[in-house]
Amino acid sequence: MKMNIMFDEQQVMMMALTISGNHVMCLDLKDNIVYDLHGKAMFGNNVGIEECYTYIHPDDRDKFRTFIERLSNGTDKVADCHYRWDYNYTGKGKPDWHDMYGRAIAEYEDGKPVNIIATLTDETEVKQKEREVEQLSERYKSIFENSIIGMSFYSPEGWLIDANRIMRKICHFDSDTSDEFFSKVNLFDMMPFNEVLDRVHPEDYWACSLSIVPERNMRVFLEISVHPIYDENDKLMYISVTANDVTEERNMYLNVMENDARMKKMNEAIKNYEAELRYMLEASKMQTWRISLERDTLEFYNGLNTVARSFNLRQMQKIFVDQEHEFVKALSNPSEVLKKPLVYVGQMYPVVTQSSTENQWVQINCIPEFDEHGKLLGAFGVWRNINDLMCKQDQLRKETMRAKESGQMKSLFLANMTHEIRTPINAIVGFTEVLSSLTGEEEKKEVIQIVKNNCDMLLRLINDILTASSLELGQMDIKPVEVDFSKAFNELFESLRPRVQEPGVEFVKDNPYAALPIKVDVDRVSQVITNFVTNAVKYTHQGHIKLGYRTETRTVGGKQLEGLYVYCEDTGDGIVPESQPRIFDRFFKVDDFVQGTGLGLSICKAFTDACHGDIGVISEGKGKGSVFWMWIPLSASSQ
Repeated sequence: MKMNIMFDEQQVMMMALTISGNHVMCLDLKDNIVYDLHGKAMFGNNVGIEECYTYIHPDDRDKFRTFIERLSNGTDKVADCHYRWDYNYTGKGKPDWHDMYGRAIAEYEDGKPVNIIATLTDETEVKQKEREVEQLSERYKSIFENSIIGMSFYSPEGWLIDANRIMRKICHFDSDTSDEFFSKVNLFDMMPFNEVLDRVHPEDYWACSLSIVPERNMRVFLEISVHPIYDENDKLMYISVTANDVTEERNMYLNVMENDARMKKMNEAIKNYEAELRYMLEASKMQTWRISLERDTLEFYNGLNTVARSFNLRQMQKIFVDQEHEFVKALSNPSEVLKKPLVYVGQMYPVVTQSSTENQWVQINCIPEFDEHGKLLGAFGVWRNINDLMCKQDQLRKETMRAKESGQMKSLFLANMTHEIRTPINAIVGFTEVLSSLTGEEEKKEVIQIVKNNCDMLLRLINDILTASSLELGQMDIKPVEVDFSKAFNELFESLRPRVQEPGVEFVKDNPYAALPIKVDVDRVSQVITNFVTNAVKYTHQGHIKLGYRTETRTVGGKQLEGLYVYCEDTGDGIVPESQPRIFDRFFKVDDFVQGTGLGLSICKAFTDACHGDIGVISEGKGKGSVFWMWIPLSASSQ
């Protein structure tokens, strides 16, 4: 019965060992042989203790020897040991190390240890999992601690569990591990979480605001994020709180905004300054320029930055007209000539602005530019287009000369006027006295005609003087009236016929219309025709004087206008080409010895200009005769 009980206990023990997966080995201290009592995971065969040591990891052999020795010499009766065992019993290839846990007891006989029985457990998977968990924990701990933002975890009830280094720094913790204030204050009771978080089922929350905690001397701008962590059953496990101190970023942002505002204001001021400078330069016809000896360039600018034209220094001399000018010649060696301020006034080819095809007068101001060591870098300055100024000066000189000539001509006019007026008056007075002594009717008629002709001459002279006086005051009244110009022309022609008294001169009429009703200032037109004929009579001594007119259409201002064309053709002395441009000037006379005031043709031109018409003379030169003509537009009613 006792044997059966022992057998049952042994059987139960073997079943328990099998279920637990443990191995049992025995070291016979007498023979130093190791053999399995249960399981064959160790070696499968009995081996000596020294061979057994070869399966132990070299780093663990000394520890294992000490473990065996303490049990063998009776120092320990029971001992535990951890070591690494090679499962690769063949000895070929790489070792297969397993983490083993062993608990051994020593069996005694007669007070001496005779056997060491050890129970071995393979903890490789458990150790591996522990190492993995430990590594993962260390990794997450490292991430948590070394995060660039503050992180903390709270329990579902709102109590602080842990906070990383950044969060502890932001919140001014008492120590590097804990803080009395935040450990005692519940998350759901702190501002602003007490107003936005639900205690039962909190949700994600984000805010950026000024955070003030007087108890911890906190006054910082934070980006705060709250993220509740739920398990798969929607049970709240933790509450994660992250905080990012953006105080410095905010201050930088405010500084950037302030700097941007200043820069914007400065840029606007610069733009206004550039616009004002550009306007000033354009209004004064000035441009800036710069010479760089290093880059071998001469650049002309529009405003301050825009390059209008660029030349190399070898081309610089060629833009000036006067190549013999001292300044231009000196430009062949710019490093010498540019060492001192210069001013140049002369003509430049139109290569800079190209606004005109004519050469331009310019004034150039030049200032040298040096570096901090006194080395000449180049020069800069402004150049001004003074072409209009030079033209005005030239025009002023011409007008001064013309005024001088006009004064001389007026003096001559007064002298001529005295003579011109005295001549008809003397004739009138003289022949009037002779008339009373004459008895023959033919003689009286001839004298009366002479007196009448001189009276007409005196009247025309006075009319010319009055008209010239009106022109000085800017007065030229045009009074168009309805008239049959064909009839008026015939009457005027007949009234002028007696003036052509030269025996060899024929007075010819050209009237192409039987009737021509138009609206025109017939008195002024008659005055023009009379002046034409009077001048022709003075200078024509052989041939003919032809007086005519016609209607003629001309293009004026892009419009077709109907007008009256009047001409007087003669075979007289003609007019030299150099006198033709001045023939309609006041007081101008082709021949000072010919009777006249020099006002008639200027009066004709004044009338023509007032009518927006045209007037001119055609002559091939001395002795070739001439044609004086006038064209004036007719009014709409005439057309």
